[in-house]
Amino acid sequence: MGPIPDHIKKNLKILFVGFNPSLRSAETGHHYANPNNRFWTILYRSGLTPVKLAPEEDDKLLNYHFGLTNIVARPTKEAKDISKKEYEEGRDRLREKILSLSPEVVCFVGKGVYQQYAKKQQVSWGIQPEAVVKGTIDFVAPSSSGLVRIKMEDIIVIYKELKKIITPSF
Repeated sequence: MGPIPDHIKKNLKILFVGFNPSLRSAETGHHYANPNNRFWTILYRSGLTPVKLAPEEDDKLLNYHFGLTNIVARPTKEAKDISKKEYEEGRDRLREKILSLSPEVVCFVGKGVYQQYAKKQQVSWGIQPEAVVKGTIDFVAPSSSGLVRIKMEDIIVIYKELKKIITPSF
């Protein structure tokens, strides 16, 4: 049970960045595989994908010019199990990925992911005033984890804002 593969390529419309794989994702080898995770439903209900993909179809996101990665590769039960050192190393690796891939938008799936990446405490939902890597847009969206206490409808509204800033692929 180890890290799961990124699904990335150059010039993506959106690069989705999570904290790290869940234990379930590590077991299956697919992103957002925990049955309580709402990522795939959120993408579909916000109009980012025309169909609701299953975790086993995570590589199909590339067809929509969307990619998947995490700030930390090591699977854990919860994000609080990630060490400061892992975040520091992950921050550098993520910055390099963004520089080499040149995505239009980098969507951080969780405020905490962006706080770790940008080293900022005060973060609002949506487009950030200044991207860490010039030439991209940093966008912060709620985590899709079932542990998040934000109503699904409110999360979908934020993801619909993300849809407005990209050129649709379907």
